Amino acid sequence: MSLHPLSATPIRTAEYVLPSVPSGVGEARSLVRSKLTGWGLEDVIDDCLLIVSELVTNAVRYGGAAYALRLEDREDRLYGEVFDPGDGEPRPCSMDVDALSGRGLQIVAAIADDWGVSAANGGKVVWFSVSCTP
Repeated sequence: MSLHPLSATPIRTAEYVLPSVPSGVGEARSLVRSKLTGWGLEDVIDDCLLIVSELVTNAVRYGGAAYALRLEDREDRLYGEVFDPGDGEPRPCSMDVDALSGRGLQIVAAIADDWGVSAANGGKVVWFSVSCTP
């Protein structure tokens, strides 16, 4: 986990503000699938859908009334972030093998090339990056 996101300038960006309701996870997944297909980044869709699902689920559970999802195409990398106004810093948990939840950030760490948490005005941003080939 890194402390700072990528510094390269994005080629394309997409931003969405969504309500923190359980149906928002499916809506976020649909938006990610559509945008990445439109950008020709099919090779990272499945990984990004899983990562975004985990981050958005956390934002819905702990973050407040709404959250923002941002995607950036940076040539050889896809950068994504979820902003929410919730307090605290998410951290991966050590979970019992019988636990029914708590593995989301472990999944993000296993799939993303890099990820981290940054303080933001009025909340926090959990970001990730994955390698891609356009």
